Amino acid sequence: MIALLIGATLGIALGYLLAQRRQRSGTDTGLTPAEASALNGQIALLQSQNKQLQGEGERAIRLDESLKAVTTQMQVLSTQAQDLQLNVTKSNSAMFEQIENMGKQNDSLVRETAKLAGALSKSQTRGQYGEAQLEMLLEGADLKEGIHFERQSYKNSGGEITRPDVKILMPGGTEIFVDSKFPFERFYEGSITEDSVERARLMKAHTEDLVGHVNALAKREYQEGESSPNFVVLFVPFESILSEALQADELLLQKAFAKNVVIATPTTMLALLRTIRYGYDRQDLAQNAEEIRELAGKLLKRIGKVHEKIEVLGERIKSSERAFNDLVATSENHLMVPARKMMKLGAPSTRSIGEIGEIDSEVRQIKGSAALESSVMNELDFESESSDAE
Repeated sequence: MIALLIGATLGIALGYLLAQRRQRSGTDTGLTPAEASALNGQIALLQSQNKQLQGEGERAIRLDESLKAVTTQMQVLSTQAQDLQLNVTKSNSAMFEQIENMGKQNDSLVRETAKLAGALSKSQTRGQYGEAQLEMLLEGADLKEGIHFERQSYKNSGGEITRPDVKILMPGGTEIFVDSKFPFERFYEGSITEDSVERARLMKAHTEDLVGHVNALAKREYQEGESSPNFVVLFVPFESILSEALQADELLLQKAFAKNVVIATPTTMLALLRTIRYGYDRQDLAQNAEEIRELAGKLLKRIGKVHEKIEVLGERIKSSERAFNDLVATSENHLMVPARKMMKLGAPSTRSIGEIGEIDSEVRQIKGSAALESSVMNELDFESESSDAE
């Protein structure tokens, strides 16, 4: 706007000078050539400045328009910044709320862990917890109580009545005994301590407790029965119980194997149980195949009886055919010949008497029932031998 005002002022001054020039040029002003030249120079300078100011005025207008666009964009950005700040505030509030909830959940988890640790400090509770974990694995392997395993089954070991937690009944009558009691005190104390030296000492003591439990389990001689394999399973429901003990004593598993005790964690226990389940599936398949074979034998015997009756019926049909043909021949010779002669002589008759054709079709032969039964039974025997070989 200032440039426009200056341009307008210069325009007025330029107009005035031009008017003076024209006026003086129309009358004798008495100006010297130098003065006239100076005046023309001023006029030219003013014209140049006027054009320059006009160009600056146009640039000023374009700048003003650009500033308006920038101002509008700044307002949009300001609005977006406010919205973003509001969203950030809401997000921070939600995040703080989640952190607070996590803190509460962590406190609850710590309390529950402390309760669990306190409960597992009792030998009876540890046994119940181990039994519960073992039962979950048995259900996961689709083994049914009373069919595939029994709980709290009493056993006489060396004159002493003992009670393993679970007796697994394997296909063929083999029994595997599983004990789910495990040491925990030293393990828990070593897990929560921050002193590395104290932790190593406690884990070593935990390993000794586990070895002692292996020795006590081996003395019960669960595996000495005729129907039991030469080992008993010690189930520990936490993988870390065994892994920490192995770090303290790398020969722990070999020591347990030497006493016919297998230490199983949830991973290895589930693999064992699923293997047993697979054995039952194969046994069921074999039993079904044998039952199918027996039913096939019974069916073949019944088919043989039906075939015998069909053969008898076929022979009777053939006999009836022969009797019919004999009757036709007798009728033709003894009845039809005289009857035709009488009709030729003029005997009254309501209908003509034609010939009766004989039956000459053959009854279809069927394969003998004994041969059929022998053939099918041979095929069943071959399939049975093939499945046994597999």
